[in-house]
Amino acid sequence: MKIDRLISIIMILLDKERIGAQALADMFEVSPRTIYRDIDTINMAGIPVRATLGVGGGFEIMQKYKLDKKVFSSADLSAILMGLSGLSGMIRGEELVNALAKVRSFIPADRAKDIALKANQIYIDLSPWMHNRNIQPYLEMIKTALQESRLLSFEYADRYGNKTARTAEPYQLVLKGSHWYWQGYCHQRNDFRLFKLSRISKLQIQEESFTPRDHPKPQLDFTDVLAAMQTEIKIRIHASVKDRVLDYCSCEHFTPDSDAHYIVHFPFIENEYHYNILFSFGDKCECLEPLHIRAEMKRRIHDIAALYVAY
Repeated sequence: MKIDRLISIIMILLDKERIGAQALADMFEVSPRTIYRDIDTINMAGIPVRATLGVGGGFEIMQKYKLDKKVFSSADLSAILMGLSGLSGMIRGEELVNALAKVRSFIPADRAKDIALKANQIYIDLSPWMHNRNIQPYLEMIKTALQESRLLSFEYADRYGNKTARTAEPYQLVLKGSHWYWQGYCHQRNDFRLFKLSRISKLQIQEESFTPRDHPKPQLDFTDVLAAMQTEIKIRIHASVKDRVLDYCSCEHFTPDSDAHYIVHFPFIENEYHYNILFSFGDKCECLEPLHIRAEMKRRIHDIAALYVAY
């Protein structure tokens, strides 16, 4: 992944006086053109890297701005290792394994024990307990398509289960709230879309490549939009589901109601997703107010019960 490569390039430039573009390209198995783009990114981040031409030329950090090789503290290196280890649990690939090995190789011997101790104090596992078996192979396919700028074809199901055939140019993988998405330019919609991997089937990499276009960052923060749509409802829950309800609101929303129950002011939007959240608590949750939502819950419960009457 690009961020791992950038970190490794910075480490190499700190360790070496000068290194050529082709040597870096061979090391990371990318093209020299990609390395030049990476160097531009490092420069924009505030680390001045210059290129020298001719025999013995290459990239180096400008001498008067030369960073101390110990610029990364034990905490910095521990954080990098924790982040890469967490990603390696989600994306299995040689590039992440290599990035971890390279970062570790720059750890001074006298700091290795301290850094290992700090890195192991927090363990990051972003993989879900249960997941779609297609996610992992699809991630690898999308990564390949991203690297090679090749089109992807697939079937995509909307939230109602309706499937459509799509072809799209991939631009970015996104991990949001333990769910994987990817941003692409959809040829059927003539616009950028954010596709959820769990809704994708029959994913294939096409032989046809594409010329990357300028693409906007996907909108991932809906805090203000959701806050404007949300209202508070009053529910009564059993203590056995308190930990699950806490995934959606804080302790300040809870008021004890007998030894085994709580009254909760629960953030709610009147849509399928939020009704399904309430139903996921089963008979350990009762909607008290407002009355129209309570009535809608009763109607839905009646419809569910009707499915089983014939049996």
